[in-house]
Amino acid sequence: MDLATFLQQLANAASLGSLYSLIAIGYTMVYGILRLINFAHGDIFMLGAYFAFYLIASVALPWWVAFLVALGLTCVFGVALERIAYRPLRDSPRISLMISAIGASFLIENLGVVIFGGRPKSFASIPLFDTVVQLGSVSVLSVSLFIPVITIVMLVILLFVVNKTRTGMAMRAVSTDVEAARLMAIDVNKVISYTFGIGSTLAALGGILWTMKYPQLNPLMGIMPGLKCFIAAVIGGIGNISGAVLGGFLLGFIEIMVAAFLPALTGYRDAFSFILLIVVLLLKPSGLLGKKQTVKV
Repeated sequence: MDLATFLQQLANAASLGSLYSLIAIGYTMVYGILRLINFAHGDIFMLGAYFAFYLIASVALPWWVAFLVALGLTCVFGVALERIAYRPLRDSPRISLMISAIGASFLIENLGVVIFGGRPKSFASIPLFDTVVQLGSVSVLSVSLFIPVITIVMLVILLFVVNKTRTGMAMRAVSTDVEAARLMAIDVNKVISYTFGIGSTLAALGGILWTMKYPQLNPLMGIMPGLKCFIAAVIGGIGNISGAVLGGFLLGFIEIMVAAFLPALTGYRDAFSFILLIVVLLLKPSGLLGKKQTVKV
């Protein structure tokens, strides 16, 4: 492989890894607060893309307005999902919450098939994101350059919110000890709603960027990206925002490079994600940046 091809693949890996990171942050935030794997997160990713699609195609909103409205709608949906499917079971055994999350995921997917139809749809072409940019000998779509920048900006904003604001302080308190947070007059329900709202917004942003890079929508499009982003969160250390970003970039890099250097194994690129997960869990069960946790018996 020559240098130009390697740089081309590196650009692709940075773009895909950024998408995984953006979506994985939502997984890791919800787990950090509730110790819950939100299996419906990939379906929220799908809804964000569909909201943007219909706002552009049917309502004829300008693309940037459609994107903002889609993010807002998905945020509201995520908060409502937590209120309806998770909050009533918060004091139940963890397995009940997990079953509710799986049920919510299947419900959203099947409602998507009924409402949106099973036939794939093509996302609108937006010149700003469809331009081919020449960087020396490397040609990339402009959206592939926007994605890492947007991911880094969102990460910086999120870290500022978590570490420097009262809401972020409350999130960290609830993450550490829910009962102690209640004793300190922290509104736990509000904090959890904020967390789901932020995570859902990031998932929607990831879904919109994903469909601009891979411009085809279908109601089941969130299943595999959702699984991979969960893997990215676990690899980085679930509950750790920086770990989710690291895991996403690592997963994107490995997937693209396997396809580039071992083209005969391209059809097995998804399998390499699960192999990487197994290897990391065997060597470092808490993830690359995760903290070791003691289990109370």
